[in-house]
Amino acid sequence: MNKLKINTWNGILSIINCFLFAASWFVIFSAAFSDVAEGGNSTDSAATFFYVMAWIGVVVSIVALYKSKKASISIVGPLLCLLGNLAFGLAAAFAFPAIVLLIIGTVFSFLQKPVNQNNN
Repeated sequence: MNKLKINTWNGILSIINCFLFAASWFVIFSAAFSDVAEGGNSTDSAATFFYVMAWIGVVVSIVALYKSKKASISIVGPLLCLLGNLAFGLAAAFAFPAIVLLIIGTVFSFLQKPVNQNNN
């Protein structure tokens, strides 16, 4: 069976995004409090970094989904990773569901099981 490198990279990026999304609320809130104290505007740049990482994850997951479909590998992992990154990309309020989806999606992305083709 072929193992796709894009699925491995999708899983690695999803693990990185799990840690980033878990830290995002703390970073954004601390940036917001420092903005109030100093009169600055660092909240936007902090939030932008997390959103960019989420949308990079969306793109990588779409590529992994497409290539997995072509190679007859289960699309469950890339699909869950896509949904997790998309959830955070739409709103940081969805950080917890995004983390759960990414963890489960990462496991399936690393497994790379072939699609069951039962010809009855």
